[in-house]
Amino acid sequence: MDEEDQLIQPQDQSCWATLPDVCLRRVFWWLGDRDRSRAALVCRKWNQTMYSADLWRYRTITFSGRPSRVHASEFESALWYVKKFGRYLEHLEIKFLNPYNAVLTKKFQVTMRGLLSCLGKSNNRLKSFSIQHLELDRLVWRNSIRSSFMKSLSFFLKKMGKHLNYLSLKGARLTTEQGCHILNALSYLRNGSTVTELNIEDYFSHHLAVYSSPQFNKTMATFRSLVSLTLNYNCISDELLENLCDNNPGTLRTMNIKCHIHDPHGQVIWGMSWAKLARHATSLKVNFFFERVMKYEHLARILLQEIPIRSISLRSCYFSDPDWSMRPTLTDLLPTFRHTLQKLTFEFNNNHESLDEELHLLILSCRKLFYFKIWAFLDVKFVERILKSREEGQCALRTLKVRIYTNRYETNEEDRTLREIYRKYRKLIDSELNYFVIAYPMM
Repeated sequence: MDEEDQLIQPQDQSCWATLPDVCLRRVFWWLGDRDRSRAALVCRKWNQTMYSADLWRYRTITFSGRPSRVHASEFESALWYVKKFGRYLEHLEIKFLNPYNAVLTKKFQVTMRGLLSCLGKSNNRLKSFSIQHLELDRLVWRNSIRSSFMKSLSFFLKKMGKHLNYLSLKGARLTTEQGCHILNALSYLRNGSTVTELNIEDYFSHHLAVYSSPQFNKTMATFRSLVSLTLNYNCISDELLENLCDNNPGTLRTMNIKCHIHDPHGQVIWGMSWAKLARHATSLKVNFFFERVMKYEHLARILLQEIPIRSISLRSCYFSDPDWSMRPTLTDLLPTFRHTLQKLTFEFNNNHESLDEELHLLILSCRKLFYFKIWAFLDVKFVERILKSREEGQCALRTLKVRIYTNRYETNEEDRTLREIYRKYRKLIDSELNYFVIAYPMM
């Protein structure tokens, strides 16, 4: 038995030793940092695998905004990771979740100073950088902490701007001057920025009329190869559209525009400005996201017929206004875009008016519409009408998501009807639709 064991043991070892590199890297891919470090101690080959570049190209670093012993090592481990593997990074996302006090924001600022400094020195391949929802206008960000963080971020973007293709600073909440200063860092000592995808949604603080700032328009003129631009409607102006037309006509494909009730959105934009941009950026598609901006007169001023709109999202959450009506928007405004609309998302409280017929007719008129989501007071039979139209080829929907509000605690009757509808159209739903429908008590 001893001789047999001695013969078998080398064979077992050689199987692990000759495991193909691609298989070994795949195993390491599924391990966390702690397990990877332990596995790297097994042998020299596994240690070399630990430093394979493709294991460290993507990284999300999350910092908890709450004081806790469990999260105490987050800041140290982030620095350890960047110092050890930062040179391999190509896509980095950083999250700082709802900072609780100034002590944590200070610790975050110091950590980011070291992290960004190390990346700036060792990395020359970073393509994507995202740091979202900082909310720098909150009181937990003292002036000195905010200024130090912005200084580190600006210096980092000056060094890395020539490599970056994607930048997201969503939710930073800065003043116009502060925001433009950071964005200008991308084109430091260069004719313009090479960023192709820029997300500055909620980048500026609420209530700021950014569209009237010459500084902002001058900053946006430095972007010469944008493919995708995400921003708030309080940044939109004729001057901005002119800049995009002059500097990004051959590249610009997508604009995502958020319009919030607390953001200034009363500016007048000429339809000819949108028409000119659409003529030059022939592949442009515009997506609008409205938050509690629901009145017809406000929407009609924003949604001009010259805009090549691909999708519209209208959300009022649970707010209800008995003087407000959704009907004119559904019957008069949205059908204007029936030739281009592909996605519609609605979430509103229409307890005071029935809209089933108007919604059905809108879906039938938009021949390219493939995605429809609605949370509203509806009759359960509305779902059956949509499915019947889909079965008969009258619409092109591939996704149907409906939450039917009711004024009763019990939804047994609605649930039973929905089950019957599902059984009736089961073949269609299972084979051709992304389908989700429920009844929801709205009390």
